[in-house]
Amino acid sequence: MILPCSVQTNLQGEELREHGTHLFPVACYYDIMPGDEIPWHWHKELEFGLVVEGTAIVDAGSMKFRLKAGEAFFINSNILHAAAAVDGQSCELHSVVCHPRAISGSTDNIIWQKYLKPLMDNQACPGFHFTSDEIWQKQVIESIVSLWRSAEQEEYGFEMHIRNELSTIISLLSEHQPVINRKSFGKTQRDNTRIKEMLTYIQANYDRELTIDDIAAVCAVSTSECMRCFRATINTTPIAYLKSYRLQQAAIKLQATTDKISVIAENCGFQEMSYFAKSFREVYGCTPSEYRKSV
Repeated sequence: MILPCSVQTNLQGEELREHGTHLFPVACYYDIMPGDEIPWHWHKELEFGLVVEGTAIVDAGSMKFRLKAGEAFFINSNILHAAAAVDGQSCELHSVVCHPRAISGSTDNIIWQKYLKPLMDNQACPGFHFTSDEIWQKQVIESIVSLWRSAEQEEYGFEMHIRNELSTIISLLSEHQPVINRKSFGKTQRDNTRIKEMLTYIQANYDRELTIDDIAAVCAVSTSECMRCFRATINTTPIAYLKSYRLQQAAIKLQATTDKISVIAENCGFQEMSYFAKSFREVYGCTPSEYRKSV
């Protein structure tokens, strides 16, 4: 079964949606952008995705990938990530999200210990961009296409085929994964902890006036350290993330409520209607009113 992509998180930014079932913890999603941008979030599952149409920007921690149609990506376990179309252009993503036990079954066997755990623990590999330039990466892309087709058709034995393709992908990625720089390991872990705390604070308070001082105070760091942490982990600034999150919430409210646009703008932290309308158009390519009518 193929499902539409929809991300809801708790206050820690962890996705709440269950991917697949307890018996088969694998789910396939489609996402059509603009309009369904994927906000920053994280989950314990592994994720693989393919750009089917257009061009997408996928952020995985501090890494940023620009993918064109036919290219794929990997998001590691517990890594903050997001995705959006380029310049408001049409883009379609197919993704598969799977719990590691869909591949290994348990944690007391060689599949987990030799392949999955080292990959999931590898701080040098928050994500990966696959192209057809290298044979092994082309094989990964072909496996993603193949397992997606199986999920779509659901013919007898499709679960086994999906598991086999996921095993192939993990084997290839495990063999070619980048090597971690041990000197940066501790700092990366600290930054990841801090950024999750600061994003949690922004998501809980985006509707009121926030400053960099407020955000930095969450982790008791200076504003310069706060800025560095944002740049190092999600490649943006605190204020840019705040603005982006406010616009995402406004888009959701435009779809889900009949509130006046001016009320939505105010409830999402925008004090000036003209600035809200201008910012919204820059991201979604239309006015808030036009966006509401189109969905």
